[in-house]
Amino acid sequence: MADTKDPSRDIYKTLDLGLRIGEMLLSSGAGAADVGATMLDVAHACGLRGATADVTFTELAMSHQTSFDEPAMIQIRNVRHRETDYEDLTLVDHLVRDLVSGAVDRDEARRRLARIVSSGHRLPRWAVTLGLGVMGAGVGLLVGGDWVVTLIAFVAAVGVDLIQRQMSRRRLPGFYQQVAGGLLATLIAVGTVALGVDVDPSRVVTAGIILLLAGISFMGAIQDALTGFPLTAGARILEAILATAGVIAGVSGGLTVGRMLGVNLGRLDPGSTSLSDLPVMAVGAAITAGAFAFAAYAPPRSLAPIAVIGAVAQIAFYVSQDRGLGVAWSSALAAVLVGLVSYSVGAGVRVPPLVIVVSSIVPLLPGLWIYRGLYLLSEGGNGLLSIINAAAIAIALASGVIFGEYLAQPLKREARRLESRLSGPRLVGPLRSRAGRRRPARQTDPR
Repeated sequence: MADTKDPSRDIYKTLDLGLRIGEMLLSSGAGAADVGATMLDVAHACGLRGATADVTFTELAMSHQTSFDEPAMIQIRNVRHRETDYEDLTLVDHLVRDLVSGAVDRDEARRRLARIVSSGHRLPRWAVTLGLGVMGAGVGLLVGGDWVVTLIAFVAAVGVDLIQRQMSRRRLPGFYQQVAGGLLATLIAVGTVALGVDVDPSRVVTAGIILLLAGISFMGAIQDALTGFPLTAGARILEAILATAGVIAGVSGGLTVGRMLGVNLGRLDPGSTSLSDLPVMAVGAAITAGAFAFAAYAPPRSLAPIAVIGAVAQIAFYVSQDRGLGVAWSSALAAVLVGLVSYSVGAGVRVPPLVIVVSSIVPLLPGLWIYRGLYLLSEGGNGLLSIINAAAIAIALASGVIFGEYLAQPLKREARRLESRLSGPRLVGPLRSRAGRRRPARQTDPR
């Protein structure tokens, strides 16, 4: 009896699984290079050779052509929802590793992926809000604030998250959420000055808007550019600029409201910061890194190592800058250190290295420089230097992390074959891939 199984149906099921896994990774915070390589790993593990994968900022595509005289089979999937979600990222990473190692087959992988997509988070949403508040307080320590500024940063971060969550439920675009967040943070500063609290208004505004700044997006754009995805990098940079422009519009609106109420904050020094004592900076960096990872649903087992690495990276940055290395080279040195340890620490706590890397360098991100530069440009000042500094810091962080990962990852022959598809090391996904269909073992001659 002839086999009625349609081979094209089998190929489409493999492509669909690869796209769904890629969508989960990209929407959870993975870079374009890692997403593309993981999609190819999935196809290879399911026995599909010669597949191609394409990743842009909002669209994923996979294709396969069985022969040169037949049309290619193509599937496309859009990515509309984005949220830094390290719980789903870790679960999908474990799923891919099990699929590649042969522990699960394609059908079981589809079922596990469906459970990941449909299940909620272990943390209630109010805990995430408190985590973001603690992160804001940690940044308040980092920027040299006293206990008043630190408390205001906590309150502002909680308020900004609450108002943005309500606006997100009403499907308002992110730009308007940034405007509302900047307005709320500035009104908190207006209220603080109106009450006669002896604080620097510039420092209060800086502490209030810290969660709104687009440092992660900007560094992610540089990393995509360095790993060979310029189109995605350009989209990320535009997103970062729009997000920061929304913050500036909100701050300007808050200052206008303050003047209308008779509360004049004076001329703000945008992004005002000062260096705290080294122990205070280390504690602030540890709180910031650990709280960010907590708010991003990172597994609890990874929080303590992330906090320690964030503190050590901040110390390395402080000492390097104190020795006259400059902000860019100091950032690069700290990023190399993070990249060196993230691979082994990630393996020890069973999370992708990306979770360790991004969380640990959050205290070093150039969000304040981006804000300062665009604010000065909008006021007719010279903000070009701040923009250049922000770009230099982002390039230093992204390239430093990649270089550190290159030094840390054990590049064996199989890994080198996989890395030939990339311009950078793997921060998500397995290093080696194994085909799901093996050649039959060679029979030995009994004679």
